[in-house]
Amino acid sequence: MLIKRTFLREEAYNILLEWIIVGKLSAGDKVRDVELSEELGISRTPIREALLRLEEEGFVVTKPNRSTTIAPIDLEQLTSTYSIVWTLEALALEEASPHFTSQTIVELTNINEKIVVESPTLQQLDVVQLDNAFHDVIITLSKNDELQKILHHLKAKIRRAEFYYFQKEESVQSSYKEHRLVIKHLEQKDWEKAKEALMNNWKYSLMKMKQQNKR
Repeated sequence: MLIKRTFLREEAYNILLEWIIVGKLSAGDKVRDVELSEELGISRTPIREALLRLEEEGFVVTKPNRSTTIAPIDLEQLTSTYSIVWTLEALALEEASPHFTSQTIVELTNINEKIVVESPTLQQLDVVQLDNAFHDVIITLSKNDELQKILHHLKAKIRRAEFYYFQKEESVQSSYKEHRLVIKHLEQKDWEKAKEALMNNWKYSLMKMKQQNKR
């Protein structure tokens, strides 16, 4: 897989992050800049810079005089991440409320229906992307660029954990129903209940993940 010669560091970072999220690079796997350089068709420098950034974000671990490995998923740390995400998404919905229209409801409904109707033919990555698209509609309507950046960064860790713990068929129906409740309250312009439903969507996801971890 070759990538463009422009913005190499950013592109290398995005590709490696996606590989970690979907499990192509799993916890404990060793990563070597030489091998990644050959696979991506770029020099080792942007690879090293991307790995440094991933280390700062907790996705890889490098020990002195030892190889770099993919970091394990830390459920305790992830609990803190989830709580920040559901709080910030509630804030995003609050800031988005003046901008909601009937077309917004249609857009949210179409995305949600697509999740459940097309799920038998979708890959897990497709389902996750549709779920993200649902939440992104609300976040984008907040008109808060800084909030969008923070949530985008935090959700990468959540996406990785959900890929690891959840199979598609286990998560589609519950996510669909939780989204429907959010839409219902948005249609009624009951912002407080909509925020509560949105936060519960994340809380239930975390709860199911912890239950799965105990099996």
